[in-house]
Amino acid sequence: MPMPAEGLIPNASGPIISRMLNYLGINKLEDLFSDVPGSILMNEPAGIGRPLTQSELEALYSEKLEKNVTVKLSFMGGGLADHYVPPLVDELVTNQEFYSSYTPYQPEISQGILQALFEYQSLMAELLGMDVVNASLYDYASALGEAGRFSVRVTKRKKILLATTTHPERKAVLKTYMEPLDVRIVEINREASGEISLDELSANMDEDVGMVYLETPNFFGVVERKIEDVADMAHSKGALLVVGTDPLLAGIVKPPGELGADVVIGEGQHLGGYMNYGGPSLGIFAVRKSFRHIRQLPGRLIGITKTVDGKYRGYTMVLQTREQHIRQEEATSNITTNSSLMAVRAAIYLALLGPDGIRSVAEKILYNTEYLKRKLSDLLCFSVLFEDSLHFKEIPAMSEIPWSEVNSWLLRNGILGAFQVSKLFPEADSTGKLGLLSTTEKHRLADLDLLLRLMGEVCS
Repeated sequence: MPMPAEGLIPNASGPIISRMLNYLGINKLEDLFSDVPGSILMNEPAGIGRPLTQSELEALYSEKLEKNVTVKLSFMGGGLADHYVPPLVDELVTNQEFYSSYTPYQPEISQGILQALFEYQSLMAELLGMDVVNASLYDYASALGEAGRFSVRVTKRKKILLATTTHPERKAVLKTYMEPLDVRIVEINREASGEISLDELSANMDEDVGMVYLETPNFFGVVERKIEDVADMAHSKGALLVVGTDPLLAGIVKPPGELGADVVIGEGQHLGGYMNYGGPSLGIFAVRKSFRHIRQLPGRLIGITKTVDGKYRGYTMVLQTREQHIRQEEATSNITTNSSLMAVRAAIYLALLGPDGIRSVAEKILYNTEYLKRKLSDLLCFSVLFEDSLHFKEIPAMSEIPWSEVNSWLLRNGILGAFQVSKLFPEADSTGKLGLLSTTEKHRLADLDLLLRLMGEVCS
């Protein structure tokens, strides 16, 4: 006899619980958790107080939230940054076909989201100077992990040369992805400029290398100026060059695709997305137009076609590299979904700004970065790492005063200060004096001067 649906509700009445236990063949509710170690199970309810009414709960929320410090400006680097989001992005993306759509397995009823993703792929490919962009991945870090596996599949080699200036979080994710494949990762040190060392790269380049990876701007905000040389070096040994980048950088410098990159990855969260306490993100993955490259893409690829009579366009998923009903054991990736809504936001953002708008945003970020970098160097107790190099958005600032003190003073004045590198990544800063500041197009000159004035007050 089928079990009624209400019999499966674990917190229902006693008779219903008894019927459920009999149906499952167990004696007590605790048996449902028999596979959970007893050391982590709670023996009694958590001490969170008595149940509250809705009005009491709202009053408690208000009381707790009033303790929060008001932050008016954010200059924290090392991760997501506060960019401007045009209001039209929010307006358009709330279209229910975008906002609530699921995987478009049935193209006949999913043309809206399919076209939006196709536009994202096309716009991003043009921006990065690449031929093919997938429909998105989770974030920058997962894109790097997938790039490592992609390179192993394409080249059949198990050695990766990795710039030591790679963001430590992404570096850790790459190592996690590569561990089951027994891939050897060799880190290449930086030069005095903060860029990858070509001499050390050349010394480690051999026929076993399948992938060379660097970021521009890198963890320290330094823009790599020798990507073409790195590309020539990698290609001479049959290796792939993978470049991680901020897409906005392509508004003022040659995109990685025009500099010889075989794969371009990056983070697109700030293209029409908010920081949102760390997510959701948008992983970018682009390749050159090569059959073996396209067939090894992770994630999904949206394509365009025409009806038989040629009157109408249609969109569909033309590549699903993981889906269990398509590739099965031949799947090229274990990634099972993507960041479609964030990709749609990025498509709307890029379409709204256009080439001139993207260039304007990138120029404003560059101007702010250079202004802040030069003025910081004038302060008595601060200096800038790799001062003579080109920085974009991120500024590595050394402080003679503990950053915890500097940041506390800034926070009391409504400013979120630098990211203290040694706090999370001691391997990237043995001195404990390095902080990453970030500036975007949202910061006005008055905002930058306020930050500088307050930091100067700490020095005095």
